[in-house]
Amino acid sequence: MLWSPAVAPREDDDILDSGSFETASMPVEKKGPVRVKLVFLSGPDAGRSHVLEAGRYVLGTSSSCDYVLKDRAVSRQHLTLEVREDGVLARDMGSRNGSFCEGMRFTELEVRPGAVLKLGTSELKILPEDSRERVILPSSKTSFGSLVGASRRMREVFTLLERLAAAGDADVLIQGETGTGKEGCAEGIHEASKRHQGPFVIVDLAGIAPTLIESELFGHVKGAFTGAQSDRAGVFERAQGGTVFLDEVGELPPEIQPRLLRVLERRQVKRVGANEYRTVDVRVIAATHVDLEGAVKAGKFREDLFHRLAVLRVTLPPLRERLDDIPLLVDTVLGRMGRPPSALSDQTRALLSQYPWPGNVRELRNVVERVVNMGEEALPDISPIVSVDKPRMSGSVAVATPEMDLPFKEAKERLIEGFERDYLKGLLERCGGNVSRASREAGIDRVYLRKLLKKHGLHGHDGP
Repeated sequence: MLWSPAVAPREDDDILDSGSFETASMPVEKKGPVRVKLVFLSGPDAGRSHVLEAGRYVLGTSSSCDYVLKDRAVSRQHLTLEVREDGVLARDMGSRNGSFCEGMRFTELEVRPGAVLKLGTSELKILPEDSRERVILPSSKTSFGSLVGASRRMREVFTLLERLAAAGDADVLIQGETGTGKEGCAEGIHEASKRHQGPFVIVDLAGIAPTLIESELFGHVKGAFTGAQSDRAGVFERAQGGTVFLDEVGELPPEIQPRLLRVLERRQVKRVGANEYRTVDVRVIAATHVDLEGAVKAGKFREDLFHRLAVLRVTLPPLRERLDDIPLLVDTVLGRMGRPPSALSDQTRALLSQYPWPGNVRELRNVVERVVNMGEEALPDISPIVSVDKPRMSGSVAVATPEMDLPFKEAKERLIEGFERDYLKGLLERCGGNVSRASREAGIDRVYLRKLLKKHGLHGHDGP
């Protein structure tokens, strides 16, 4: 059977920008009603999407392929995708630049839902047809304000932040661990918005005494309380025409929360001790490292206030989930210090890339500054500890720190070998020794997995 408009995979216009791939008349082996989404996230074909029915499809730059890509880094016949009842099988066709999944090159891979494959400069995501996951095209930029990152995860965040900045006066909630750059994110939104010529006023709610928070936020009139010797405007009045950044909003006392809710809903404030309300023209950006939804369930945070703060929401990923950004971040820190990239040795850079960074980007910046100013003997303070805790795993695996008195290469090899062995043991246990299932769960090629198992003297089976 030849493809025709009636049987060719249809364009899914509801996901991303409209457009169509060039296709060729190729035989398709139909097997049933199974359908998956194929979404291109980056590269010349970014924004295109299709729904694939059961069958085998060839991707490449040749006009004979089922999907003809414009990416010059892609081979003429680069990859096949076989959509089956039990999933999708991807096979590299001996391409020049290889096929990758999560940074690992593969020749054959059973693709799990949500996986992202990279061919040349193009990234494509495979999802179930009925998936409601919102697909975000990564930005072409590697920075937003003071935030820096070239990883797909961060470029997706930059795309979202660009949209938030242009979203008028809607309030924004920024979530993320301590040190991920929430303040820089808020300032970047302000600078990229139509309010950039107005003031950007920061309020660190965790650093203000509870008794002073109300006066700091809303202001006070003379004589309102002991020490109020004159009228004073609060942050919302001082930010007129600009943006208020409420850092650590999860620390806001319960008795103040209703007053903040009124400001958000009506843009009106009343100074402590005053009788009349004043209208303010501000955009509010709040940030927290606290699980506000959990705080709502625990009765510590008002549900209506949470929903009002989170009209628009963005979550900054921890650094351990984007370790490939570390070289760029290190060079950025060095550049801001007026130092060249050569200020840190390759060995030091390798060590920095192995550490899980519990303090995130802030900790990385502090370590780089310390090493530059005090020398590389400061590095033992950040003993490399690899921690793996991904959604597809039921637990976490931690590897002991290698002896720091060993040569760098030997210490690194011991660290990696220990991680591989412990990870594979846990993986086989969870999968009942089934190599095929373990390959799918880990997202790595079965052939490569067998090599790793053999290397560490471990055994599995291909049974059901």
